[in-house]
Formats: sequence, structure tokens, C-alpha cells
Amino acid sequence: MEFDFFAYLSRMRYIKRWSLMHSVIEENIAEHSDEVTVISHALCEIGKEYFGKTYDLEKVLLYALYHESSEVITGDLPTPIKYYNKEINSAYKDLESKACEKLLRSLPEKLKPHYTACLVHDEHSAEYKIVKFADKISAYVKCVLEVKSGNKEFNKAKQSIFKQLKEITDEEVVFFLKFVMPVYEKSLDELD
Repeated sequence: MEFDFFAYLSRMRYIKRWSLMHSVIEENIAEHSDEVTVISHALCEIGKEYFGKTYDLEKVLLYALYHESSEVITGDLPTPIKYYNKEINSAYKDLESKACEKLLRSLPEKLKPHYTACLVHDEHSAEYKIVKFADKISAYVKCVLEVKSGNKEFNKAKQSIFKQLKEITDEEVVFFLKFVMPVYEKSLDELD
């Protein structure tokens, strides 16, 4: 019981994303969390090297890695439902919070503070904001890959998410969209 937390997290591979849409490429929340972590890291390094910004990189990477952890209990609620109205969104945030509390109770007391820092985010921090940007970029990457694979099911989502990303004025995101995002359109042969 004291270390059940790790068994819960290993179940991330079973929680499918994009459940309302036909996907050519199945994606689970473990894969998604990995990609959000990679993109979050890239955004931090772009911010540092090109714009002189500093982030608590450890906090960013831990937020990103664990940002979907509650879904091993709640499942992945599709975005159109999650954001249908303020009441549903508020109720879902409460459910996510309770799921995180349950996960934390599945750890020994000595480890709880370390994992609380991963699961309970300071939503006003620059680090949290970076992870939210990376999460949105990851959703866009999914759409790009699906459309590139011939799946027209993702055309509207691709357009909608790109519009949301273009509204973000943070330099790291603007840079990523301009210089990094185009490489996701390349085939393996084109990467050489």
C-alpha cells in the first residue's frame, strides 16, 4: 500500500487520449507526458539561450512529467467536455485534485513532500505556464502527425489548436512555432 503510487503511474500507458476521434496513431498519457516534457525542456532552453530568460528547469520537467498523473484515476476527459462550461471545468479540476490526493496517500510519509511538489502545481508560476504551452504544442503535434498520415478527422482540431497557439505572444512559443514546428512535417528521409 505504501508504494502503490508507482503501480498507479505505470498504468498511464493504458489511458488513451483523443477518445472521441479516430486516430491513425494511438496515443496514451505516458507517451503524451514524455512529449510534453521534451517540449517543455526545449521551451526553457529556447527562452534561456535566445531571450535571456531563466526557469527552474527541475520544476518545469517534473510538472511536465507528472501533469497527467491524476488521469490514472479519472481517465482522460475529452477537451470539448472538459471545457464545455465553467461548472464542468470546475468540477473536473476538483476531481483531478482529489485524484492527486489519492495518489499522494499511496506513498510513504517520507516521500509525500517530494511528490506533492510534482503533482500540486503553482498555477501562477512561469514554470507552470511553460508546461501549459508545451501541452498545447503537443496536442498540435498530434494533429499534424495525424493529418500527415492522411487522417482528415484531425483537420479541424489542427486549425483550432494552431489558432490558439498563434494567440500566445511568449517569445519561446513564437520561436518554437516558427523554427521547430516545421520539422514535424518532415518524413524520416527528409530529416537527413
